[in-house]
Amino acid sequence: MSCVRAVTEQPRHDEAVVRERLGSASGPMRIAYFSEALLPLVDGVTLTLARLFETLEARQVDFRVFSAFSPPEDLRWAWRARRVGSLPFPLYRDYRMGLPPGGDVARELDAFRPQLIHVSTPSPMSLWAQRYARSRGIPVVSSFHTHFVAYLRYYGFGALEDTAWAFMRWFYSQCARVYVPTRRIMGELEAQGLRRCELWSRGVDAVRFSPAHRDEELRRSVGASDAVPLLLLVSRLVREKDLDELVGLSRRLRARGHAFRLVLVGDGPMRAELQSLLPEAWFVGHQTGEALARWYASADLFVFPSTTETFGNVVLESLASGVPAVVVDAGGPPELVREGHCGAVARPRDVEDLTHQVEALLRPEARRPLSQRARAYALRRDTQAVNGALVDSYAQVIAGRALPHLRVASGTV
Repeated sequence: MSCVRAVTEQPRHDEAVVRERLGSASGPMRIAYFSEALLPLVDGVTLTLARLFETLEARQVDFRVFSAFSPPEDLRWAWRARRVGSLPFPLYRDYRMGLPPGGDVARELDAFRPQLIHVSTPSPMSLWAQRYARSRGIPVVSSFHTHFVAYLRYYGFGALEDTAWAFMRWFYSQCARVYVPTRRIMGELEAQGLRRCELWSRGVDAVRFSPAHRDEELRRSVGASDAVPLLLLVSRLVREKDLDELVGLSRRLRARGHAFRLVLVGDGPMRAELQSLLPEAWFVGHQTGEALARWYASADLFVFPSTTETFGNVVLESLASGVPAVVVDAGGPPELVREGHCGAVARPRDVEDLTHQVEALLRPEARRPLSQRARAYALRRDTQAVNGALVDSYAQVIAGRALPHLRVASGTV
């Protein structure tokens, strides 16, 4: 009997199995997450997961989170998080690397009975989660957030890139799906031999990030005006963000007589060095909530030279604020800017071309149509819809695990 006929001749049995696996017969879908990064640490990964967990709460999906961090207690989902043992990450003291959890977590998982395990980092903790899942027959999925291999060259370990890619292929080969934030990154991963990649994009809160938060007093406080545009960067101040390109841009613009104000929002190990290289810039540190929204909306142009982004949440937040962006042609950000026709894309690690693209947008009349398109594009990226599609994909993975003959029939094994 063929696989396809087996599906058609036993519909009642198969549907019952699917219902049980999806939870319709025994409660909501149950997902276990393993992630090194979690709020209160603030970066693209932690914000993405926080928004996902809000969607899961809204859709009544039951979940647990195992992490090296404990989230703030005022978050609705904080009670679902369990902190595991960890060590400081060597390159960033603010980050931690989760260790294999052991028996207590295994017993907690056994009691929870997850239908799916989602790992977000190729780490010892995630390797343990993969082994646990195999021992219980539970499918594992992963999400690709951070381009760790691309970071190696910034810290003198570029010679290890081939070895790192080999490990990545092995790690992700054990996952039923690899969720990737942009098509461009998906193509890069597939070129390196990663399989079963699926797009999980990102949305933005277009109420929190909006042109309505523009603050003229804030602009005046740094000397910005209609004639003196405010150029903004929101980022961790670290080497892999290619911030030396921002230094070169500022120096070229000033040498050519352009009046502008440069504001850097964020903090990190490069802050002191950048302050010495950019004495005329404003460093306002880490910002959140309404203060961050005001900085975005009060800018005239967002400049982001990083070549290592897998998506670029800060770019999308800028677009939602009605601020066009100049990015470089690497990673995820150019996909956003080109799709929305709301900025410019410079050649990567080419300070002269970056300067040329920014110069072309220093005049208000050049930015105005881009600002309108930026806001319109961001309004189409609803967080609940994007994350809801991920939950639907979870359901497909769970169903496929219960019915392996469907995978055979579709040619995926």
